[in-house]
Amino acid sequence: MSTIEQLADELVSLRDCVRWGVSRFHEAEIFYGHGMASALDEAVYLSLFALHLAHDFSDDYFDCRLTRDERIRVLSLLQRRIDQRKPAAYLTHEAWFAGLKFYVDERVLVPRSPIAELIENRFEPWVVPEQVESILDLCTGSACIAIACAYAFDWADIDAVDISSAALDVAERNIDEHQLDERVSLIESDLFSDVPPRRYDIVVSNPPYVDAEDMAGLPEEYLSEPGLGLAAGDDGLDLVIPILQQAREFLTDQGVLIVEVGNSQYALQQRFPSVPFYWLEFERGGEGVFLLTAEQLDEYGEAFE
Repeated sequence: MSTIEQLADELVSLRDCVRWGVSRFHEAEIFYGHGMASALDEAVYLSLFALHLAHDFSDDYFDCRLTRDERIRVLSLLQRRIDQRKPAAYLTHEAWFAGLKFYVDERVLVPRSPIAELIENRFEPWVVPEQVESILDLCTGSACIAIACAYAFDWADIDAVDISSAALDVAERNIDEHQLDERVSLIESDLFSDVPPRRYDIVVSNPPYVDAEDMAGLPEEYLSEPGLGLAAGDDGLDLVIPILQQAREFLTDQGVLIVEVGNSQYALQQRFPSVPFYWLEFERGGEGVFLLTAEQLDEYGEAFE
């Protein structure tokens, strides 16, 4: 009899299984950085997934007795989280972004950008939402940003760009599942290189921005993600600078550029001290996202050459 089967004979309720998971997660020192804030959050999420229960079910269910098969399913999934050191989203193949559900696997990063909050607010006050007709999402990955924009601006056309054909396969699946294939178009391109000439009201990007030092110290969970979506050279700016150099060609005169650079914010400011990057603030936490208008790119564009 396996250890999991033995445990299934000893633990009875959902609360018992969750408590066991939290204890083992602490013991194993697993890392939470992909949407969950704590061992308890992750144990509850995985347990409910294994039982096909909604996240908002009554707390009374925690004390309900599980069948032996249910206990084995829950405990097995919790043990996989410990053994494989993969983000929970890769075990369940689901992630949430801007209140929307997405399919994810190891071909794409797990969605977790604070840009979700901007989309939910329809990028106000930086744009007049009703005047937004087109949006470009660079480095789209799972297409979570592009799809969330399609919901927020349900009259606008969205182009979603990625260099990775594997990531675009995941993006296509999500677009199909959200029934947005007529409004969200996928483009395989190295940043702007193969994007057809067009002007967008918003260019938004969550590109790779992890510098070499941070890459060397990443927890094991991050190493499950595609390195192509994380690593961006010694200072984390390998993709950000080309975006700054080329974005104006794809923006309307009233357009805005919004880019997440995370911890590379400081390297960017040191590299271009004269540029007035506007660093956005978020009620739900997050940092390292800047905004520049088309007018500012006109004025300071030479700095990026």
